[in-house]
Amino acid sequence: MKPFLRNQLERYTQRLAELDFLLSREDIMADMEQFLKLSREHADVAAIASRWQRLQQRDADLATAREWLSDPDMANMAREEIGACEADIASLGDELQRMLLPKDPDDARNAFLEIRAGTGGDESALFAGDLLRMYTRWCERQGWRTELLSESPSELGGYKEVVLRIEGDGAYGQLRFESGGHRVQRVPATETQGRIHTSACTVAVLPEPDEASAVQINPADLRIDTFRASGAGGQHINKTDSAVRITHLPTGIVAECQDDRSQHRNKARALQVLSARIQERERAAQAAKDAALRKGLIGSGDRSDRIRTYNFPQGRLTDHRINLTLYKLSFIMEGDLHEVVNGLQAAREAEKLAELEVGTLH
Repeated sequence: MKPFLRNQLERYTQRLAELDFLLSREDIMADMEQFLKLSREHADVAAIASRWQRLQQRDADLATAREWLSDPDMANMAREEIGACEADIASLGDELQRMLLPKDPDDARNAFLEIRAGTGGDESALFAGDLLRMYTRWCERQGWRTELLSESPSELGGYKEVVLRIEGDGAYGQLRFESGGHRVQRVPATETQGRIHTSACTVAVLPEPDEASAVQINPADLRIDTFRASGAGGQHINKTDSAVRITHLPTGIVAECQDDRSQHRNKARALQVLSARIQERERAAQAAKDAALRKGLIGSGDRSDRIRTYNFPQGRLTDHRINLTLYKLSFIMEGDLHEVVNGLQAAREAEKLAELEVGTLH
């Protein structure tokens, strides 16, 4: 483990002693808000401090085991102990590095996932439907709940545009790096010559804002239209103007919801999506400024970024940001995104760790 990380960990041991003292004071215990705040910090700090203490113990055990190597009677036992110590130290070190990384509060949130057909006409719309199925299956594997908020079906199947709400712990953090351009290479069903076509979709993943962090929208800046829902929704939903489209006039950002029979609930959900999109616009503007100073490994998540290629003839998926290639496309399209998501998370952690080290050195 790098020296700068060990210095960071020593501070957690010191902070734990400070928190133990503070939480024993009567004036702190009398102030419930302060007591709860310090208790939450104590839990986080104690989790790191206990692992750091365990790592230091295994460091000491390793040093002792190496001394035993010179004793012929103890050499075999020493080699076994050295192997066990080294494995424990590596595991604890990796775990502590992850725990030290700054957390993004949005990672724990629910998410809105938007898929839009791009270049490629009908084939692009069909691919948008395939992506929706892939993400829905992934969410099922995670035990998350999905809700189709709005859809614009294409004539031959698939979607021109579709918006999904994903409800589950860590949904945004798991899926945030799906934002960008997704390119597909395959022979379309309508292709008689057997030629491979290339088409594309764009995906955007937005955190669902909570009421405290949601952007404040002036009602005077909104135009609200109602219309009849399209697509499968039952007889009732197609006979009434229950679907809602909201336009934010200053930015031109539009959100709609047609999932529910209730116009009131559709309006509330569309406002949530609108708020998320406005917030994402502000986030993207800030990210563009940051990117001018430093180009991140994973990229900005801008929809113009071509992040991934799905090559069906070769059964290959390639994520261009982290140079990950997997020859298991049929499984991935059924929702087996585990290796892709983990690879992106690992790249993000490496990037954050590098930032942490630079920040510490400065």
